[in-house]
Amino acid sequence: MTKSKKVQSMTKSKKNQDPFFSREAAKYENPIPSREFIIQYLEKASAPERYAGLLKALKLKGKKAGEALRRRINAMIRDGQLLVDRKGRYALVKQMDMIRGYVICHKDGYGFLVPEDGSGDLFLSPRQVRLLFPGDQVLASVISVGQGKREGIVAEVLERGFTQVVGRFFAEKGVNFVIPANKNISQDIIIPRGKEGGAKQGQFVTAKITSYPTVHSGATAQVVKILGKTIGPGLEIEVAVNAHGLPEVWPSEVLEEADKINSHSIRDRKSKRIELQHLPFVTIDGEDAKDFDDAVYSKRHAKGGWTLYVAIADVSQYVGFETALDQEALKRGNSVYFPKHVIPMLPEVLSNELCSLKPHVDRLVMVCEMQVTNIGKITSYKFYEATIKSHARLTYDEVYNLLENKTKKASVLLPQLQELRALYLALLKQRKIRGALDFSRVEAQIIFDDHNKVQQIKPIQHHYVHGMIEECMLAANVCTSEFLLQGKIPALYRVHEGPDQTKLSNLRAFLRPLGLDLKGGDKPKSSHYAELLVKIVGRPDEHLVQTVLLRSMRQAVYTAENIGHFGLAYEAYAHFTSPIRRYPDLINHRSIKHLLHHEKSKDYGYTKAMMQGFGNHCSLTERRADDASRDVYMWHKCEFMRDKLGKIFSGIISGVTSFGIFVELKDIFVEGLVHITSLKKDYYKFDPLHQRLVGKRSGTVYRLGDAVKVLVVRVDVEEKEIDFELR
Repeated sequence: MTKSKKVQSMTKSKKNQDPFFSREAAKYENPIPSREFIIQYLEKASAPERYAGLLKALKLKGKKAGEALRRRINAMIRDGQLLVDRKGRYALVKQMDMIRGYVICHKDGYGFLVPEDGSGDLFLSPRQVRLLFPGDQVLASVISVGQGKREGIVAEVLERGFTQVVGRFFAEKGVNFVIPANKNISQDIIIPRGKEGGAKQGQFVTAKITSYPTVHSGATAQVVKILGKTIGPGLEIEVAVNAHGLPEVWPSEVLEEADKINSHSIRDRKSKRIELQHLPFVTIDGEDAKDFDDAVYSKRHAKGGWTLYVAIADVSQYVGFETALDQEALKRGNSVYFPKHVIPMLPEVLSNELCSLKPHVDRLVMVCEMQVTNIGKITSYKFYEATIKSHARLTYDEVYNLLENKTKKASVLLPQLQELRALYLALLKQRKIRGALDFSRVEAQIIFDDHNKVQQIKPIQHHYVHGMIEECMLAANVCTSEFLLQGKIPALYRVHEGPDQTKLSNLRAFLRPLGLDLKGGDKPKSSHYAELLVKIVGRPDEHLVQTVLLRSMRQAVYTAENIGHFGLAYEAYAHFTSPIRRYPDLINHRSIKHLLHHEKSKDYGYTKAMMQGFGNHCSLTERRADDASRDVYMWHKCEFMRDKLGKIFSGIISGVTSFGIFVELKDIFVEGLVHITSLKKDYYKFDPLHQRLVGKRSGTVYRLGDAVKVLVVRVDVEEKEIDFELR
């Protein structure tokens, strides 16, 4: 019997049982009950069900069917739909009055549970957090603590976020322990006698966790690797990778899958795509970019306006649904960038080769083709699969020099680049009309010498060419969100909520004495923020007000529910333009393709609940990557300052706390602490509302944004700490 006839026969026999059996039969050679059918069964069950009971109830026989059901159940547990109790029985999470989510730990001892269902975060007390690690997947009950605030009480840890830690080994009073390098792990790890692995006092080690903390005892571990007394160049990345639990080693099955993909797949699939090799697409990226996600081309119309083509690497063509490559990409969530080093989300055969839009070679892409008016409004768009051939790999500086006539090198692409600039200026008008926020920020770049030592830390020079590409990507991402919403298909949105009421009240109280006001009442729009940013331009306290405005806002995250993007002033926004380095973009490519092939959304392989799980996970991996990158950059900055002891620098107060002030040095972008005990003899009171320390006797004020001079008095490279004294 052919597969199609087999599917038809099985579908007829099962259609009265599982309403989604046709979809499963089309996807798998040996189809099993759908997630929806399993959920329906457990909803009607009078009690949690064992595995054997599920096999019998779902009428599954044979080893293959049993193993397939086990994999499906494990996937449903992973995605937060099911849980397994201590008796090994399966139940729906929603039936247990529990919330499943992942843990965020703060260096001060408390934490938060981020629920997988997308509801508001739960506060975790230090008592709860001392039993947990960052990234732990847990089940928690909820208690109310008044004023609408909720606290979580962890009932069960489902999956641990860390299996090993990196830190410094110490032995005191007969007790061996490791202080984790990850500051968000606030507990020391006990090393039992005989498990030291030869480690000596103060050495950096990697320790494998052998038991996790309980109410009565702390975590224990065994030293498996000694990294050394000091962290030298190159080792700082290994420490950061292990300290934050970043996946770095490719599993063998992932490499095997990647090795089977070759350039012939491009040639074989070209015939089913729109061929755009004749259009002069170009990639425009930074000097050191190695993977090229996107290529752009714009064409002006005779009657005004443009057609904008944004071509994005078609990663989903190579990374199939629930393959080993897919599972590893999800696990990583995103690529992680360090100075001179990258931990990619996908193996290099894809990220740097087949999916990278290199010049003069055919590449498979997803295209968002947009019609844009003279005033920058997008009137229509369409998505389709295509093949392109990038005509040039350009850098931001090269394009800037061409457009500003700062180079003698001629280019046939100049007219196209000029059109791209004209289009950018039109899109920029709409950005200002929307009221999107535009904080002036300076990014620092680390320059190394031939011996991998930090030679210089200098600002990255941003100019309008960066904006040209950014606006093209924003346009494609907005069209993506609109397309997915209209298609009513599960997808991931990039959302950014406005400030909560507490931060809003504090912000207004801060602004009032400065003669400033944020309009918009209880629900200000981004345009109200933008209006205030314009008002403070040129003021002596411009940097101060900008910083406080920025800190009043929430962090952008990924969710299955669109609630808009406050900072960009979009009603809907979704990531589409970087599937090589961001898993949410890859997910959205699959959603778009499903709609393009005119398939029903109910037949899609993902559910909204699964999407929410993906969103939570990718928000976590993004935060994890930022923390690891920050550690490495801070290590390099400390290394750079090691020979600056005793020198005086000018700086700006970049942070104010109850224990002192942080100062960022002018021109070299290095931050250090002036501890409160080193301030002139006085008692200082911390005023968090106005971000300042005030001397009780002298009345001396140290405020966020103030210019100061400091002396470098201590540099601890291993702890990534720099201490200053005021001068």
